[in-house]
Amino acid sequence: QLQLVESGGGLVQPGGSLRLSCTASGFTLDAYSIGWFRQAPGKEREGVSCISRNGISTKYADSVKGRFTVSRDNAKNTVFLQMNSLKPEDTAVYYCAARSRSTLVQDMCVITLFDYWGQGTQVTVSS
Repeated sequence: QLQLVESGGGLVQPGGSLRLSCTASGFTLDAYSIGWFRQAPGKEREGVSCISRNGISTKYADSVKGRFTVSRDNAKNTVFLQMNSLKPEDTAVYYCAARSRSTLVQDMCVITLFDYWGQGTQVTVSS
């Protein structure tokens, strides 16, 4: 069974940091591009950051550029999202997703292109 599991969420004060992990079971992540998405209450799910199979290409939403960093360790079958300088508006459920098809860099985070999704991990930024 193909499964993605997110971990690392929690409650953090504004300005703090968290590192999310996305681990795969039942398949190897190195054959997939990975995206991180988030969904806040009452809002649509949005792309946060995406990374290509080999980790060379990455893409970030404007709202997280300079604060978030996506990386992957294919040997550990895991993708990470390092989140620094967190803001209350970063509060959301964060999901990772895997995409098998190739795209242009500009389309890396198109949500409809992703095949497999995790269950999500809650990130709450509050004082």
